[in-house]
Amino acid sequence: MAEVLVVGSKVKEAIKKEGCNTAGDVMDSLSDKVAKMIKDAAARAKANGRKTVRGVDF
Repeated sequence: MAEVLVVGSKVKEAIKKEGCNTAGDVMDSLSDKVAKMIKDAAARAKANGRKTVRGVDF
C-alpha cells in the first residue's frame, strides 16, 4: 500500500450520495489508481518538455 492520496471522508460522502456503502479497501484501491494517474500525467508532461503537470496530461 502506498501513501493515501484521497480524502476518505469526501470519498465516502460521494459514494453515499450515490446510494452505496464504502468497503474498507476502497481508500487503498482508489489511492493506487490516483498514484498511477499522477505518474502517467507526469510522464506525459515530461514527454512534452514540461515540468508542470496540466489538466490535459490526465
